[in-house]
Amino acid sequence: MANRAGWALALLVIALFASLGAWQLDRARQKQAMLEQAGRILAARAPVPLGAATRAGGAYEWAQGEGRFLALPAVLLDNQSHQGRPGVRVYRAFQPAGGAVPLLVDLGWLPLPGDRTLPRIESFASTTRVSGLLAPPPSSGLASPVITRQAGGELLATRLDPAVVSAELGLPGLAPRVLRLDPGLPAGYARDLDILPNTLPPERHVGYAVQWFGLAAAVLVTALVLTLRRRKRR
Repeated sequence: MANRAGWALALLVIALFASLGAWQLDRARQKQAMLEQAGRILAARAPVPLGAATRAGGAYEWAQGEGRFLALPAVLLDNQSHQGRPGVRVYRAFQPAGGAVPLLVDLGWLPLPGDRTLPRIESFASTTRVSGLLAPPPSSGLASPVITRQAGGELLATRLDPAVVSAELGLPGLAPRVLRLDPGLPAGYARDLDILPNTLPPERHVGYAVQWFGLAAAVLVTALVLTLRRRKRR
């Protein structure tokens, strides 16, 4: 009876470790597909209108168009690193010409000092034409979106949820995708078009998958060895 209970526990642990390994492999495949799609878009740079940001089905598209940055508080995404330094990523709401739904424009990264004093954010009111990569908002795992209004009026967010941000800005809505501003444009701060900033690349997920599968194999080998020893004693 004890042998059966031990094997039941071992099989449960093996199934858990194997499922975690399979999940890591699936994440690796998803991220590799994202990198390949974005690479094709960046290579072609065939522009679509800014209004395409409302199409939630497409992950990445190159967009450009005219409009204006709205006179609304900047949105600062917290816990964003750049070259190993902590800081925030700056977003402002942009209204495309022609009445399309406003979208958030990623203006780049700014450092935070040790006392976490927020930097002064420019209005970019003179910028009337933008271009860049339409992309889903940055992933922040399972963290709930928390937005706090700062003394200077800026919104400090732990997660970029367009529905929550639009409510805080007093807008009827925001496009589900953001525009990552072309690094070649003069407006904005330090930025690039890295597809997986502040997150794990596919190869790291593969590495974790190997570890989980290795643990599953180790549990199986251990169970087999203990079973054989028990039989020999008998």
